[in-house]
Amino acid sequence: MATHRRHAGTPTDHPPDPWAGDRPDPGAGPRPDPWADLRPSDPTADAPATALTQALLAAEAGYPVIPLTRSKLPALRSPHRGHPEVPPCRGACGRLGHGVHDACTDPLAVRRMFAAAPWATGYGIACGRPPRHLIGIDLDTKNGADGLTALRFLAEQHDFPIPPTVTVLTPSGGRHLWFTGPPSPPVSNSVGRLAPGIDVRGAGGYLVGPGSLTTHGRYVLAPGAPHRPAPVPATLLTLLTAPPPTTHRESPYGVPPQPAAALIRFVRASPPGQRNARLFWAACRAEESGLGQELAARLTEAARHTGLSAEEARATIASAARRR
Repeated sequence: MATHRRHAGTPTDHPPDPWAGDRPDPGAGPRPDPWADLRPSDPTADAPATALTQALLAAEAGYPVIPLTRSKLPALRSPHRGHPEVPPCRGACGRLGHGVHDACTDPLAVRRMFAAAPWATGYGIACGRPPRHLIGIDLDTKNGADGLTALRFLAEQHDFPIPPTVTVLTPSGGRHLWFTGPPSPPVSNSVGRLAPGIDVRGAGGYLVGPGSLTTHGRYVLAPGAPHRPAPVPATLLTLLTAPPPTTHRESPYGVPPQPAAALIRFVRASPPGQRNARLFWAACRAEESGLGQELAARLTEAARHTGLSAEEARATIASAARRR
């Protein structure tokens, strides 16, 4: 099992993939591998037909699915539009168009949904639903975020492993990590609450399935990643289900301040291949907390401990300061 303490890497500063390798979940049943024969990167494939085929494979493996449009939204419109019900209908009316609440594993029902939405080019997988109670960790790379490094920081700070698991690469350069969780407590959806660049898909949310075609490109499985989700680490589950912090302190851009000592430790522990990425991420967090100048010297010294030169470290820290 891979953990955040693994130091394998290359002499270059291109981050290695910590989730490489296929290690089956020993607790998994005899369900088929839903993506064993999938070729989602085929540019000549018919998008609607491919989406239905892959959604059926996922449903057969126990993942509740719904059809999605190219904009990653549910493909079926609500039957209650124009006259919403109070409380909102979650599908009790028997009609289609209730978003993630329509998600199911019944192949006939899946075909019915896609027949009603022939324009669907992708499919969503409902999170928090039996039998897997899926939890999605969305590691973003847009707008200067670095969700992968943020997750590594959390793993270092709270001492939990990051096991190999299903990893889906997004067209924007991010990745979705899939974990299985217990039936309760439920994991809520959130954007950036866990850490900058990390969004969470839990109960009531859905993940875009691999092979789905969107406006910006296709979602694909990461090469060499397992095809079964790993159980969520216990400490990470505690973080995901903890109540939001009650504080009146306003942080810049809504970013919670990171403990200075934890940032320094994170940089000092950088393995080969992650030195610049960790330093840049830590320097950005220091800037967002208003501690950029105060921590610059300590971050530089921590980076030198990993083997970076003082000149390289100062240039990376300066880049983080200019990012603001």
